[in-house]
Amino acid sequence: MPLPRFQPLAVGRRPSPFTHRDYLFEIKWDGFRSLVYLDHGRCRLVSRNENEFKSFSSLNAALANALKEHAVVLDGEIVCLDDDGKPQFYDLRFRRGEPRLCAFDLLWCDGEDLRYASLVERKQKLRALLPESDRVFFCDHVEQFGESLFNLACRNDLEGIVAKRKYDPYLLATKWLKIRNQNYSQWAGRHELFERERESDPDLRYWDACAFVCEENYEV
Repeated sequence: MPLPRFQPLAVGRRPSPFTHRDYLFEIKWDGFRSLVYLDHGRCRLVSRNENEFKSFSSLNAALANALKEHAVVLDGEIVCLDDDGKPQFYDLRFRRGEPRLCAFDLLWCDGEDLRYASLVERKQKLRALLPESDRVFFCDHVEQFGESLFNLACRNDLEGIVAKRKYDPYLLATKWLKIRNQNYSQWAGRHELFERERESDPDLRYWDACAFVCEENYEV
């Protein structure tokens, strides 16, 4: 039986960090958002606008092998990391590093639809599922203290954080919130880069042509 198709949750924006006991907070990893369809040794990486990434064959193979005993659908970010473990977007864009998957959600696992489970339950199952691997890693989080994590992200020149309600399901009415580090060094010139090169690189088109527009127009 083929895996069901899913739509990734939207990520809105909030101008400033906050602290709230009903939320958990993750680092915003800077890369390509992707749903990952893994079916007993076969892997597909699918963009937000439902096109398949074509340029990450080594990552496809590594993920297929790492989870070859399972049929799962993950939500995550394709990233390249430097020696300090920080994402380097331009290394990913220009294929200068080894792509990895930062997995932050589990939608389907061996016949079980997890979309109606709470976020904390899905993440617990995801953590238990992922094997030790240098090509896929679990996106950890902190609970309640978003301002502290945001300050840490800014001190380390990271893109920002994402706020998620702990008990929300994975349904289209659920909204996650990104709080961006306004001084993040890797944002400089990126919009112009995409406008200039997306027509010649299919993965840039698949990355989501409307990503910037969506981020600018959905603020909470």
